[in-house]
Amino acid sequence: MDDRSADDGDSPPDDSHRHDPGETADGRDAESRVEQSMLEDEADADEAGREVHERSAHAMGHGGDGDHAEHDGHGERYGDHADHDGHGDGHGGMHEGHEQLFRRRFFVSTLLSIPVLLYSETLQAWLGFSVPAFPGSEWINPVFAVVVFAYGGVPFLRMAAPELKDRSPGMMTLISMAILVAFAYSLASVVYPTQSAFFWELVTLIDIMLLGHWIEMRSVRRASSALDELAKLLPDTAERITGSGETEEVPVSDLSEGDLVLVRPGANVPADGVVEEGDSDVNEAMITGESRPVSKEPGDEVIGGTTNGDGSLRVRVDAVGDDSTLAGIVRLVEEAQGSESKTQVLADRAAGWLFYVALGAAAVTAVGWTVATSFDAAVVERVVTVLVIACPHALGLAIPLVVAINTSLAARNGMLVRDRAAMEQARNLDTVVFDKTGTLTEGEHGVVGTATVDGVDEDEAFALAAAVEGDSEHMIARAIREAAAERGVEVPDASDFEAIKGRGVRATVHGDELFVGGPNLLDQLDSDVPDELQRFADEAGENAQTVVYLLRAGEPIAAFAMADVVRESSFRVVDALHDLGVEVAMLTGDSQDVASAVADELGIDTVFAEVLPEDKDGKIRELQDQGKLVAMVGDGVNDAPALARADVGIAIGSGTDVAVQSADVVLVQNDPMDVVRLVKLSRASYRKMQENIVWAAGYNVFAIPLAAGVLAPIGILLSPAVGALLMSLSTVIVAVNAQLLRRVDLSVPGLPGVSPRTDARPGD
Repeated sequence: MDDRSADDGDSPPDDSHRHDPGETADGRDAESRVEQSMLEDEADADEAGREVHERSAHAMGHGGDGDHAEHDGHGERYGDHADHDGHGDGHGGMHEGHEQLFRRRFFVSTLLSIPVLLYSETLQAWLGFSVPAFPGSEWINPVFAVVVFAYGGVPFLRMAAPELKDRSPGMMTLISMAILVAFAYSLASVVYPTQSAFFWELVTLIDIMLLGHWIEMRSVRRASSALDELAKLLPDTAERITGSGETEEVPVSDLSEGDLVLVRPGANVPADGVVEEGDSDVNEAMITGESRPVSKEPGDEVIGGTTNGDGSLRVRVDAVGDDSTLAGIVRLVEEAQGSESKTQVLADRAAGWLFYVALGAAAVTAVGWTVATSFDAAVVERVVTVLVIACPHALGLAIPLVVAINTSLAARNGMLVRDRAAMEQARNLDTVVFDKTGTLTEGEHGVVGTATVDGVDEDEAFALAAAVEGDSEHMIARAIREAAAERGVEVPDASDFEAIKGRGVRATVHGDELFVGGPNLLDQLDSDVPDELQRFADEAGENAQTVVYLLRAGEPIAAFAMADVVRESSFRVVDALHDLGVEVAMLTGDSQDVASAVADELGIDTVFAEVLPEDKDGKIRELQDQGKLVAMVGDGVNDAPALARADVGIAIGSGTDVAVQSADVVLVQNDPMDVVRLVKLSRASYRKMQENIVWAAGYNVFAIPLAAGVLAPIGILLSPAVGALLMSLSTVIVAVNAQLLRRVDLSVPGLPGVSPRTDARPGD
């Protein structure tokens, strides 16, 4: 495929692979503005409360600092004007405020609903219980219901306004219609007694819808926090070298292009620049995806946010702020997340259709009964029955119930679902793109091959090499020691350890001077490689493997091939996805030879190698432009833009925080095989969503005509109370059907090359 770069920032992202960008954007923006207005109202109320508290505390003669702090925190928790003006914590803080707003309204409204339910005559008759009456108890239902309506219901009326303004009624419009009808009819029943009031129906509808919106806001808030994690990669301060050669500690934000900074061993590079003095290995895996630390010497470029190794570097800054590589990644993540307008879920569409059906049925009912009899209270009651039976209790629960069970079931099997729309899309995936380092591979170098000269066996070679590397913390040393431990060899004692910078290590074992190192060490010692070891080294080089040698008395006696170890489960997951008809691609910043070696070993279809972060994003878009539904599986900062851009972003749980925060699904068990299980769970969950939507909306096809009185000529006429009962039964059926999702089997049986996971767990 051609190597297309990512967006240059001058044009908006092409998001056509998802949906029509204009499909719901205006309505969603308007709804967001309403929610922001509500958030400001909450903040104003909190501010007023704090002022009253402060005046009261002052009058009582004590400061109450602790209380003030608590109230201040409370106000921040629900958002403030700073967020709205752009000076607060950004989108993450705003969405957290929205989430907490609906959470608080849900709990308060639910608490206030309890007396309404207990003193509902209809529920008492249905459930066969009674509660003590007392003077004034007849006012409990209307008073508490009015409070719940004002506190928990009015926000939905405000959010319905944009839908009506755009002439695209949806869930908010249908909820508002049901709330208003139940509210008006119930209040009228207090003055003009009718068969029954709907106060209990009113408060439970409001409670359920607040719960659903709270869940939705929580998902949005979590999806917006990736950018905060990116900023944490840069250190807060840097050591700037002055003209006199001394160092001064300054905030990173004070650095300018041309400044010279000192990067000590183990520290993070504070800004993009060029090495002027020093040499060291820099870990760039978090940014570029290169699995091996990259050697840096004068003239080499370094990237802000990467981690310096054992050496000390002096770096001339050449890019800060918005011009830095890390800032570019931030822009890509922000762009990819911002391009994802909210998915128009089935429930919204069904609600829109049901709104027109309910209004039409109510109008026909009113006209028909007025013509057949005359306009009186019975006609009003009939119209109310039609509108109440369309109350979307079941429709409001159809998706959230399945989502809750889906999330719980996924978590019990090592999958954290952060975006419900992505979970729904996973059922149709036809391409899964894997990052290499840390995803298909372990992300750590290991010994993958060994060769020895005559007279030296492999166990002896590992024992001697592990002894020499005993005091070294280099990743190659750790790999050799781990390989020796796996073989169970006895490692002898070593003395006179010495690290030979850039070349290897030396130590004395059993009186012999031994060395372990790479080709640079051979050059320093002017050693010739025996033919059998040279053939081994040549073959390892063709497979993009690093070779280190064990030398005794200056002569190589063994060679070890090092490579990033491929996960055992990676072989099985590629076979399983192929069996499901899903293409597998690999995307990595590693060199072409390393990537090709891993791809050939695993049987991967498509390989993208030597890809920079912005190119990773572009490669995902390339696949999407071909009409493919793409999932990206990764674990590093360099994967964050691609994870956010993909139709389904899947993070390996052991990865960086930013990768996890950019993803839609997190594989907590670090097992790529869970991608297959994700597809299966997605299909089962979506099937339940469809069934619930069909039932929740479909029962109205039969219930609304009955409520309208089409069977009145044969004596079948539904009262408002019976209509409400039918609606409640629909809710029960939806809930029971959602619970059946817990029976889905995630052990992935019957897939060639895939052994069922023994810890795959059904729901309780």
